[in-house]
Amino acid sequence: MIFTDIRLQNFRSYNDESFELGPAVTIVVGPNAAGKTNLVEALMFAARGSSYRSNDMVIRTSADWARIDVHTTNNEVRTVKFTPSTTSYQKDFTVEEKAYKRLPAAHKQPVVLFEPNDLFLLHGEPALRRKFVDTLLAQISEEYGANLNKYKRVLAQRNALLKRGANSTDQQLFVWNVRLVELATQIVNSRIDLIAQINNSLSEIYGLIAGKPTELQAVYVSKTDINNYASSLMKGLEKNLELDGLRGFTSLGPHRDDMGFDFGEKEHASQASRGEARSLILALKIIELRLIEERSGKKPLLLLDDVFSELDGLRRKKLTNYLKDHQTIITTTDADIVMKNFSKAAHLIAIT
Repeated sequence: MIFTDIRLQNFRSYNDESFELGPAVTIVVGPNAAGKTNLVEALMFAARGSSYRSNDMVIRTSADWARIDVHTTNNEVRTVKFTPSTTSYQKDFTVEEKAYKRLPAAHKQPVVLFEPNDLFLLHGEPALRRKFVDTLLAQISEEYGANLNKYKRVLAQRNALLKRGANSTDQQLFVWNVRLVELATQIVNSRIDLIAQINNSLSEIYGLIAGKPTELQAVYVSKTDINNYASSLMKGLEKNLELDGLRGFTSLGPHRDDMGFDFGEKEHASQASRGEARSLILALKIIELRLIEERSGKKPLLLLDDVFSELDGLRRKKLTNYLKDHQTIITTTDADIVMKNFSKAAHLIAIT
């Protein structure tokens, strides 16, 4: 499924603007703060039903609603409407004149997003790596996304009990511990399976991008014994109860775990150079693209938001090779850097 055009009404910085999209590469060029990222976010809403940005108000200031309309090569028409709610906004979807409160899985289009925060994936906070793993798994497994949402709700309930001073004799806390461990074990098993799939091709793809053979491996990092995760986590929750109660939050579980990398001859991945980090991140994005396409049977929409110019010539060329058969939206402040990597067939959108 290819998006042919998009219309934005009262969405963030847009009043009422329409854009045609090319079937292959569309380059969106404009200065900073011109609305390029807002367009990428709108495409994410249309494709996945949710955003990768913080859940703040997307409705344009002084407007009472916002709306996104897209058409596809399948002659499909879909609309996302936003209205204010007590928190931020409420979303309503319409696909082929059928209304939904949530975008059904059957209508979701897989997306691979490459945005500036991804460039800190290796050296940044663990939350960035958890987000990468969770976002990928949620696109290839509906069950994983459901389990993750359930886990977050259970975690919130347990944290609320901790803040109220729950102790080891609290039967309600025990019930939440059992449910937390059950969901955590399913989540961690899925993450470990994914990391094994990543490792099947990580060294090969990294070597092609970096131009040199490198033994590279992703590893799951946890304070809980992953070989006996369920019992180890339960014991850890009980052992840390007093300290967690003082802090008011749960210190063990998938929400605190991480993904690390054994980086060739480096003693630690933190010693990797900027170029090595860029190669690793690009390799992970290519693997993400492959896995989603293999598991979903659909070609993902590629969204590259202000990162193309952050790659050097070699890495741009390697990335370009993987964009040929996918609809791709690239935002940039410098069209010349992007255009010379593609044929004249690339579609250009100028935003001022």
